[in-house]
Amino acid sequence: MAFGWIDEQAAARRRAGLVRTLRPRPADSPLLDLASNDYLGLARHPEVVEGAAAAARTWGGGATGSRLVTGTTELHGELERELAEFCGFEAALVFSSGYAANLAAVTALAPHGSLIVSDAGNHASLIDGCRLARGTTQVVAHADPDAVRKALGTHDGPAVAVSDTVFSVDGDAAPLAGLAGACRDHGAGLVVDDAHGLGVLGAGGRGAPYAVGLAGADDVVVTVTLSKSLGSQGGAVLGPARVVEHLVNAARTFIFDTGLAPASAGAALAALRLLGREPERAARAREVATGLHARLTAAGLEAVRPDAAVVSVRAPSPEEAVQWAADCRAAGLFVGCFRPPSVPDGISRLRLTARADLSEEQIERAVRVIGETRP
Repeated sequence: MAFGWIDEQAAARRRAGLVRTLRPRPADSPLLDLASNDYLGLARHPEVVEGAAAAARTWGGGATGSRLVTGTTELHGELERELAEFCGFEAALVFSSGYAANLAAVTALAPHGSLIVSDAGNHASLIDGCRLARGTTQVVAHADPDAVRKALGTHDGPAVAVSDTVFSVDGDAAPLAGLAGACRDHGAGLVVDDAHGLGVLGAGGRGAPYAVGLAGADDVVVTVTLSKSLGSQGGAVLGPARVVEHLVNAARTFIFDTGLAPASAGAALAALRLLGREPERAARAREVATGLHARLTAAGLEAVRPDAAVVSVRAPSPEEAVQWAADCRAAGLFVGCFRPPSVPDGISRLRLTARADLSEEQIERAVRVIGETRP
């Protein structure tokens, strides 16, 4: 029977406790949200919402075509200029998603004959970029510049190292300075995904590369998402102008994809400007994450020390992680639940996101619920 193998895989997922289910949320959820990536609490900010609405009223509901045909509006150009300036790069290029931005950056910068050195903990979008690229990929140990240096030393042609700046599972930061040093020793480029760093790390939330002095370097390319700290939708690639020009001409997820909807561009631009006026939001997100970690560990839970705004709490098993998250929801707290194959080390977790707009009372409530529902 056609697609009969799907039933076998579904049964295997049920046996392993790995079935995933969509849960549509209402517009006004009563749950305390520690699951979304709205790190700065901007997704519902009046200025951001009005930025989306005004863009839709001006430009319509969709981009109407690919960026190279009708999908580039003046608003897209404005967002790209301001995003590049804010993060300290020469140029930026906006995509319909952060996933598309990562596919573009990796595939277009790793041609046939090149080597891609990829961190073992990288996000699925970077992994898929490596799979689609025409270069050869070598996966190396997590957050290990020496392993990157050793891998690059085996190759004579063009090469790039690829890494998250903040890893989405445990919230640990990559050793960016060490990675850049390893790349420069071998004349390789560095491509990093700052999805979880933008808005949280660096001066005023300018990102992890800015924090370590790599912003604007001619051998560094950064991808970001507009859907986390900026509370919108979409992604972007930041880097030297010649790299951005190359992507316009060579990146398939730019050339053949419909442009980012104007409403999303308008919301992201409004959020970026708001962050520029209120840089303390970035520090507050980090403060909330640190507070969550301190309270969780004091309660005897195994939580990973956060480097940005993601706090990970280990669970005994996939089944218990799912039940733990469900019990939290029943008690009024929405938390993330990461299980294999989403976690590279096979350890299931509750994944908590610190938001800059959380009060101390809400933080205490979250820790109390997690502690009371622990397996």
